[in-house]
Amino acid sequence: MTFEAFVEVRKHPGIADPEGATIERALPTLGFTGVSGVSAGKAFRLTVEAEDLEAARTTVQALGERILANPVLEEVRVSVTAVAPA
Repeated sequence: MTFEAFVEVRKHPGIADPEGATIERALPTLGFTGVSGVSAGKAFRLTVEAEDLEAARTTVQALGERILANPVLEEVRVSVTAVAPA
């Protein structure tokens, strides 16, 4: 089966995020008020062939943790959905 995966990599809570902080400080001067909690991260979209949804999720989670993120500084969130057959 074919699955589409979305992997979000972002800083662990408590880890400094200077890029997010810089963006947040700049927003009021650009006319965006009332915005807070800005954090920067990375996003990846993947297509995965696997036996089932759980196998796809396990593969993508491992890939995210081992290759896409620095586990000391970053956390990985994974979303996996089946692709409808054409």
